[in-house]
Amino acid sequence: MGLLKIDKEKCLGCGACIDACPYGALDLVDDVVVVNEKCTACGACIDACPVMALMIPRLSGGDAERLSAYRGVWVWIEQFHGRMCEVSAEMLGQGRRLADTRGTALTACVLGRDVGHIAAEAVSFGADRVFLADDPLFETYRTIPYAGTLLGLVREHMPEIFLLGASARGRDLAGAMAADLHTGLTADCTGLDIDTDTGLLLQTRPAFGGNIMATILCRDYRPQMATVRHHVFELPVPDRTRQGQIVRVAPAIPEEKVPTRVVDFTEETETVHLASAKVIVAGGRGVGSAAGFEPIRRLADLLGGAVGASRSAVDAGWISYAHQVGQTGRTVRPDLYIACGISGAIQHLAGMKTSRVIVAINKNPDAPIFQIANYGIVGDLFAVIPALIDEFKKRLAGTRSFTAEAAEAVLSRS
Repeated sequence: MGLLKIDKEKCLGCGACIDACPYGALDLVDDVVVVNEKCTACGACIDACPVMALMIPRLSGGDAERLSAYRGVWVWIEQFHGRMCEVSAEMLGQGRRLADTRGTALTACVLGRDVGHIAAEAVSFGADRVFLADDPLFETYRTIPYAGTLLGLVREHMPEIFLLGASARGRDLAGAMAADLHTGLTADCTGLDIDTDTGLLLQTRPAFGGNIMATILCRDYRPQMATVRHHVFELPVPDRTRQGQIVRVAPAIPEEKVPTRVVDFTEETETVHLASAKVIVAGGRGVGSAAGFEPIRRLADLLGGAVGASRSAVDAGWISYAHQVGQTGRTVRPDLYIACGISGAIQHLAGMKTSRVIVAINKNPDAPIFQIANYGIVGDLFAVIPALIDEFKKRLAGTRSFTAEAAEAVLSRS
């Protein structure tokens, strides 16, 4: 049933709202508009109606009272081949903080085959309770059985907040669930907090192409759902002595009712390992050309790191998308991030600002990147990088492995 309400007495049957609807959710039946299940409550049709016959009802006091029945913070634990994905551990750390602020419990949802050890791991990362759906049906991710089982749990236990990692699977699952629950979903958050006055989840993410940071609220629907990208938050330290409740649940849908089968799986072999790199040397518009990345690669190789890039460098065709760091690329959290010729647009900062040590090299002393840098070097990157390479070679000679602390000592004395 659609979320839109139609006043049939006012409706003229003019069809203006049908033309305005981007989802094909409105039809004309017997000269009166009717809404179908495709309605997302986007509101595009309301402004188009010349007689104000359409509305999306707000919650009444009774509905607000019903919302107070929703309690608890939940996290979906993504796993692959029997190993918890790191982004889920990061979500448990944030979930624990949010649950403590709300004075409520943290619940983890683990689905898979032979994944009992992951349930115990979730407890060590802060979960008070784990719903464990351990069944061959969940061996590989498929939207329908995963969403169906989680939707049943959500409707039964009514969590206030539901967090997922913004991976390919997490985004798919979050969208499917939010649509079925008719609730709000904020994707790719870079910040989560609790409003002390209202208790609402504050969901912060870049908007308008990354030019502003928007804080989004889901006032009227539950659960409040958000996805967060890998490396946005710090990985919590597990406490193997923690105790928690593990509740086994059955699949909501039998295998014969699932219309899809996974017949084969080919794992992508990634040659650029930004997500796991301890050191990243990145180039931006200031690099000037594809050839301009050569000194950046030499510095990255010397430090045992990876090469990153801003979106402008990728869009210019100087380097492949696999190297892109930022809101529309990879989110990274290395020990050392060296930004070369990168001005520091918000969308780039969103992908690397949590790096432990940030070094900025830029000719413009007013570049925004200097505002978050631990070390700033104003100068031509093509003069600065060779000098850094020479200094690193001198200071790090004879060391078996590079550390961010060693590089920081070099930078502080240079």
